[in-house]
Amino acid sequence: MKTQIDVTTIQNILAKADLLYSESQVSQVFDIMASAINQHLYKKYPVCLSVMLGGLLPTGQLLPRLNFPLEIDYIHATRYRGNTQGGELHWIKYPQIPLVERTVLIIDDILDEGLTLQAIVEYCLAQGASEVFTAVLVEKEHNRRIGIQQADFTGLKVPDRYVFGYGMDYQGQLRYAPGIYAVQGL
Repeated sequence: MKTQIDVTTIQNILAKADLLYSESQVSQVFDIMASAINQHLYKKYPVCLSVMLGGLLPTGQLLPRLNFPLEIDYIHATRYRGNTQGGELHWIKYPQIPLVERTVLIIDDILDEGLTLQAIVEYCLAQGASEVFTAVLVEKEHNRRIGIQQADFTGLKVPDRYVFGYGMDYQGQLRYAPGIYAVQGL
């Protein structure tokens, strides 16, 4: 079980972190991602599933930029549970909207090893989705990917470091940071 970190530690982590992408850079990337999603899904009437908790901010940024009818729900599956290393996948909440014969767009914060995203795609297909697309704000650059290798819509690439901001957290904190940062030393 994770240990709660204090406010001073959180402030120090943010103050010492390396800014990889500014708020304005991330905003521009959401525009680009939304344009690509609009081109591919505008006639599909998809169910958009936000992957909690990390997908909350990317979903909130992307959906207002989409110009077609859609339905919104969420799914909660996690391997991290506030820790800095992934473990066993825990299913916390399944979507309420039926996925049978629907196009599904899964929106998440980061593609790291790809296991969580792969499990969610497989779940949607098992529930009868006719097709499933994935959108992630960030793809981590490394060669350890063992699940989904690439998202259908990707905003940014980051080095193989521990990153936070725009939905990504550091020990359950800093999801709300207005940019994408790398923790110093990780």
